[in-house]
Amino acid sequence: MLDLTEVLTDEGKEVQYKVDLGLESLSYRFGEFEIARKEPLMIAVTNAGERKLLLRGETKLEVMIPCARCLEPVAVGLEIRFDTETELENSDYIDGYYLNVDQLVHDEALLVWPERTLCREDCRGLCSVCGQNLNEGSCDCESTDLDPRMAKVLDIFSKFKEV
Repeated sequence: MLDLTEVLTDEGKEVQYKVDLGLESLSYRFGEFEIARKEPLMIAVTNAGERKLLLRGETKLEVMIPCARCLEPVAVGLEIRFDTETELENSDYIDGYYLNVDQLVHDEALLVWPERTLCREDCRGLCSVCGQNLNEGSCDCESTDLDPRMAKVLDIFSKFKEV
């Protein structure tokens, strides 16, 4: 928690801070993700008057996100930058005269979250039958992943094999 007393004493006053983050993971509805590396948050807080604050800051996180195909963890760098105005009474990360920097960074990280994460471009994913990671080796499952609408065509070919 960052004490904002110094900033709130004078309208127009700006104070810059370097704050170590306490976050160890990011938790959202779609999962919990370990933070492998983090840099301190550099933040400037300005008293904009009328119980409003301007927050400008930046930090970098390295978060472990599962590959979209094989589910292996991938270290993904997130550059978090924000420039926002907030009201003292209507903020998820301000409690009285304290700024919860971990909550602020947590919320801002979601805005820069990657749409899709791959361990490598040619990731082969998982076998849809047995779950084998196909990057580590093949499996003995049937490799025919046909569109179900093509099942009739497969039936025709299997009848020719019988003859």
